[in-house]
Amino acid sequence: MTKISTRRLGRTDLALTELGMGCAPLGELFECISEEQAQATLRAAWDAGVRYFDTSPFYGHGKSEHRLGQFLRQRDRDEFVVSTKIGRVFTAAVDPRRFDPAPWRGALPFEFRFDYSYDGVMRSWEDSLHRLGLAAVDLLLVHDLDPGYHSPEVFDSHLRELADSGCRALGELRDAGRIGGIGVGINCLGMIPRFLDAFDPDFFLVAMPFTLLDQGVLENEFPRCAERGVGIIIGAVYASGILVTGPVDGARYAYAPAAPEILEKARRIESVCRRFDVPLAAAALQFPLRHPLVSAIIPGALAPEHVRQTTRHLERDIPDALWTELEAEGLVRR
Repeated sequence: MTKISTRRLGRTDLALTELGMGCAPLGELFECISEEQAQATLRAAWDAGVRYFDTSPFYGHGKSEHRLGQFLRQRDRDEFVVSTKIGRVFTAAVDPRRFDPAPWRGALPFEFRFDYSYDGVMRSWEDSLHRLGLAAVDLLLVHDLDPGYHSPEVFDSHLRELADSGCRALGELRDAGRIGGIGVGINCLGMIPRFLDAFDPDFFLVAMPFTLLDQGVLENEFPRCAERGVGIIIGAVYASGILVTGPVDGARYAYAPAAPEILEKARRIESVCRRFDVPLAAAALQFPLRHPLVSAIIPGALAPEHVRQTTRHLERDIPDALWTELEAEGLVRR
């Protein structure tokens, strides 16, 4: 087993392995996998030393939580950290025969409504415990309260609901020791200040604005987190694909086909990596961990080999001169 270093998460008392596992792929967003493959992938992560696992009710409409719970229930509860999310409440599909799983390929037949109220948070949290088969989760995050999912008016309404009602539920769970920290999932710039102004999170899970291709959060948002002692977890370290596949035809960035300017920037970054004989994916994986606020990165995986490849990328020696050259060429921010 590889020994993976741990880092404390923000103001919490929790230490996360620097390499965690994002379990969205177990919900079958782009590709369906068997139960055997899902369990083998989780086992490979465990054998590699991963002890932090992140999931959500939204991932496969419960499928990811079921699969992760099946695995974790067989481990000592003191050996791992698990996070899940609130924001959606699920109910059985009215007509399972006509259920549309989109955007998931293999979602379970449950429909949802967004709910950031006190009752919605408590319902979502307890439903997650049942799906996971665990008496507690360590971290609970606000999920997809984001302009990509809501119009400005609806977003403002949900944010008020969270600030006026849902945050009370999150605070009660934290104060009672039922969770070890409160987080917010972030997909785009400008959201971190909104949430810091609205309530008092312990950390953010940043899914896109801090990768080898984009460091917009360094301007104002990470400094505000540093002032408050708020920690950071990084998801989507491969920018949803392009930083693994490279700038090839059909490469995906931000869950859509990469635009020409993104392809060109990726080519330039890849060119620098080649000069130092470093795989693009290894640079992408290690880059976020250079920031002192970042406690963990949580790339996903669909198969055991994906986990083993990620571990090799984490162990790859990357000279400081590579980062210096990327900065000098204006490809990454200092």
